[in-house]
Amino acid sequence: MVVGYSALYNFLTNPVRGESTPAYGGCVGYRPGVRIDRIYTRAGDAGQTSLGDGERVSKNDLRIWAYGTVDETGAAIGVAIATGLDAELTGLLRRVQNDLFDVGADLSVPLDTERGHGKSRLRITDAHVAALEAACDDLSPRLEPLTSFVLSGGTPQAAALHLARTICRRAERHAVALGEADAVNPAALAYLNRLSDLLFIAARLANDGGRADVLWEPGGSVTDG
Repeated sequence: MVVGYSALYNFLTNPVRGESTPAYGGCVGYRPGVRIDRIYTRAGDAGQTSLGDGERVSKNDLRIWAYGTVDETGAAIGVAIATGLDAELTGLLRRVQNDLFDVGADLSVPLDTERGHGKSRLRITDAHVAALEAACDDLSPRLEPLTSFVLSGGTPQAAALHLARTICRRAERHAVALGEADAVNPAALAYLNRLSDLLFIAARLANDGGRADVLWEPGGSVTDG
């Protein structure tokens, strides 16, 4: 099977048999298997690509910016994991990476589409958001109280997680911009909003629970004379 990135979303967002609920916010009824024999397709050489329902749009389309930046977020999380996080946080963020592919699949298919399988496509649900909230609630008590805004830095792990957090915020902004022009699943927007919170918490955890945070000192870089 020859697929491009958007076409891969098209393949993955088709429902297949199966009705199990994964332990962490997973979608019911989707157990895709995929075989990719060749990466390049030449289909996008003229600057267009396919949405999840098969519609051809410009690669500069708001929808492409939205789910493309979601993909960037997942990649940045992968870099953070590769810096060497503890096993618990690694496991959590691996599941988040999987969720982000679901978010991208959701955003790649317009809510009102009548093409292909239409509204039977994979969608993010409130359960995904609740899982992130539960993770935030579990991890937050392990942190030192905040006494100032923090700068992105400290350990390499924390710096990488802060970078992932800012990319996630950018993905959210692109998704909001898309939502102002076309309907977007509210749960997908909420997921990105909650994920940036989780990544902030994770970054502080990687800075010895916040004890090694680099604090913002308002005006601190200004010297007399």
